[in-house]
Amino acid sequence: MISKAYADYAWEQTAALLAIDSPSGYTEQAAKWVCAQFQFLGFNASITAKGGVLVDLGGTDAQDGLLLEAHADTLGGMVSQIKGSGCLGITSLGGMNANNAEAENVRIYTRDGRVYEGTAQLHDPSIHVNGSYSDTKRSWDTVEIVLDEDVHSAQDTRALGIEVGDIVCFDPRTRRTASGYLKSRFLDDKLSVGILLGFAKYLKDNAITPARRVYAHITVYEEVGHGGSASVPQGITEAISVDMGCVGEGLSCTERQVSICAKDSGGPYSYQVVGKLIEAAKRTGADYAVDVYPHYGSDVEATLRAGYDLRHGLIGAGVFASHGYERSHIDGVYNTLKVLCGYLNLE
Repeated sequence: MISKAYADYAWEQTAALLAIDSPSGYTEQAAKWVCAQFQFLGFNASITAKGGVLVDLGGTDAQDGLLLEAHADTLGGMVSQIKGSGCLGITSLGGMNANNAEAENVRIYTRDGRVYEGTAQLHDPSIHVNGSYSDTKRSWDTVEIVLDEDVHSAQDTRALGIEVGDIVCFDPRTRRTASGYLKSRFLDDKLSVGILLGFAKYLKDNAITPARRVYAHITVYEEVGHGGSASVPQGITEAISVDMGCVGEGLSCTERQVSICAKDSGGPYSYQVVGKLIEAAKRTGADYAVDVYPHYGSDVEATLRAGYDLRHGLIGAGVFASHGYERSHIDGVYNTLKVLCGYLNLE
């Protein structure tokens, strides 16, 4: 049975990755870091032309291969307007929502390599001044980026080298509590990247060669819908997205469990794969829940839409407040690792 120490390792790797800004379209540094971590563990890992990371985790039967997919790209923003006040209008990258972005610290990356700080604020954000503060609908038309620089005009801001198309990254605010809760923006899906690194370390430390060939693909465009649409090796018959499990009204999963998704907005997952994931959870004693996600899409669905002939599934540690300030638990990480081991009969 895999030790819980690998869940702790997975979180350590997750926390390090969370410190690297990587919204969709700006993922090069995160991908290089992920690639280097798999290589450090002794696996053949490379950066794809699209910018993701493809890893060969070994295994015997190359004609019945398993692809594990997770994504390193996150939500974020892009400068869409430099306002007359010197503030920035932004457009979201992925599903970044203005309602829970307000008052967050940000970093702005320019094309020439400069980095500036700022804050996402409602236009005219002082309650002592703005009588309509509470009634104003939060959207990217009303929430803007206030730069922490002495700027008072569009000309001042452009003099800093900031232009339309520059990347805006939100502070993740990462922490682990004494009670084992994991809190941060962008646990979706950097927590799963950490889980796959923990799984890879378990294979290497114990000199395990799976009976079937296993690959990991760390994608970088999941949040905009096409992350898993390429880079599927020959011989793959099944692909499993390791992504966040949903926690919320009407669902049974908690942050301490591994979630097995039976259906999401893209339709049902493979009945056979879901059944095998449930059996793996039971066999390894993993605390699990099976749920239907009402507003969700995954990398493996992009893989199917790209025309690949394979069966698909989705698991992940339960994550509360998805696409906001997210929370999971180290037990959810451990239970996900158990299911991965059980699925490959490594327990």
